[in-house]
Amino acid sequence: MMGKTVSSEENAKLTKWLKSKRHEKGHTMRSLAQVLGTPHSFIGKIENQERRLDVIEFVRYCTALDVDPHEALNLLKVD
Repeated sequence: MMGKTVSSEENAKLTKWLKSKRHEKGHTMRSLAQVLGTPHSFIGKIENQERRLDVIEFVRYCTALDVDPHEALNLLKVD
């Protein structure tokens, strides 16, 4: 049985940005998961758009990557 899709243009932009920042910072999925205290599958599900982050998780994720959450939010602004 297939689950609900969490895919959207905005979510795709956000997950692409998070993944690129993870790579820029030299993290593997496992190393980032260790910093966050989560299983590595958590990172994989987010990057594969199988799971969305809530706002608190998003801020923690950005903090773990040492990136400004505002940078990602600016990508999602609608003119």
